Amino acid sequence: MTARRPRLLYLAFYFPPSRASGVYRPRATANLLVERGWDVTVFAAPMSFLHDAIGSFDEKLLASVDPRITVVRPELNQFAWQQDVRRYGRFRGTFPHLARRAYGWGQKHVFPEHYASWGRASVRRALRLHARRRFDVVLATGNPFASFAAAWAFNRLTRTPYILDNRDAWTLDLFNETLAFEEGHSALAWERRVLKHASNVVFVNEAIRAWHAKRYPSVADRMMVVPNGWDSDTLANTVGPPSSIRDGRDERRPRFSYVGTLTGNQPIEAMLEGFGQAREHPDLAHAGLDLHGYLGFFKGADGKLHQRLATGLDGQGGGQGGEQGLPPGVRYCGPVSKTELHNVYRDTDVLVFLAGGARYVTSGKIFEYMAAGRPIVSVHAPGSAAEEILRGYPLWFNPGGLEPRAIAASMAEAAKAAAGLDQRQLDEARAYAGRFERSVSLEPLVRRLTALAERGRAAG
Repeated sequence: MTARRPRLLYLAFYFPPSRASGVYRPRATANLLVERGWDVTVFAAPMSFLHDAIGSFDEKLLASVDPRITVVRPELNQFAWQQDVRRYGRFRGTFPHLARRAYGWGQKHVFPEHYASWGRASVRRALRLHARRRFDVVLATGNPFASFAAAWAFNRLTRTPYILDNRDAWTLDLFNETLAFEEGHSALAWERRVLKHASNVVFVNEAIRAWHAKRYPSVADRMMVVPNGWDSDTLANTVGPPSSIRDGRDERRPRFSYVGTLTGNQPIEAMLEGFGQAREHPDLAHAGLDLHGYLGFFKGADGKLHQRLATGLDGQGGGQGGEQGLPPGVRYCGPVSKTELHNVYRDTDVLVFLAGGARYVTSGKIFEYMAAGRPIVSVHAPGSAAEEILRGYPLWFNPGGLEPRAIAASMAEAAKAAAGLDQRQLDEARAYAGRFERSVSLEPLVRRLTALAERGRAAG
């Protein structure tokens, strides 16, 4: 008789075709578990929310999800995102002020997040599925953190163990390095509650784990670090043999690239000024800096940033300078699908790692950068959590801060390294990056999920 496969309920609101920055970790985790013989059911965001409310989706990502994964999309009350009065329900349309007060009361006294209704709907759907064929373990990833509350509630009702995976921090402001809420806020009470009953709590770097361990010492022994990583399926054939590497020295037109979402939290102006000064170097006079990515995470986000950068879309306006344009040599190229990233990395000489925040911010993009085997120039505040990862990468160029002249010097050094890149250097860079390939970095989490599932099945 064939043994029953371990069954996972994965609460991952942002899952393909969402293009949110946190979607790749759940996608990779679900795919890996299915490959390891798990029965995986993912609860994700409604399609109407991705398309209509936030306009944040990448349809090509759907093809990268293993077809053996069951995806369920519980309903979400989109009150906070509704702008068109014609779409209001009868109650809100008739009593708009009363409806807003009632919604606000729920945010204050029930659960302090706009995704609360999705969490409640997830519990209802999970209970029905569990009654037919029980789940062995629950994995919940945040944000949003309604997934954590849903895992907690499901555990209270069924005793199914759960693990919380913090792709982000709930009550810690990663950029200002302070509490995100005032003491006494209900979010703090909810975080304490869900952590108390979790079998494990996962963080993406040691700095964030240590902060939470200090705040919740009774849970510290159940906390673990599982760093982000890069996805081999979307980065296949990124870099070819040395003969195919662009020769920046001969062309005197080295190509710098930034890949990732652009937001107001990043030191964009320092990067642009540093690049402008780098072009004063004779070998970089005709260098180009291409910016690949969305402007903000959601539709309509970062309007000022859009005004600043979108004028340079595909070179239209780029290089003209001026208050609304981009400096010479800089192009905003727009977003690129995860499935097409290998083309960008292959055609780049030097990658620019632009990141906001400091000691609590690693950024998942840095793992992809290393896997590409290119020289990397850091543009972020000193003490970034990413430095701990980059320190062992042999092609890292660190200006040590955000002073434009230091950034320019690092860019010049990186361009020189790119021009002379050989197979040995490439092999060393990619060997170091290999330890962060997703199946490697996720292994501790997979082992823990397996142990919990086996314990539950033995007891049942």
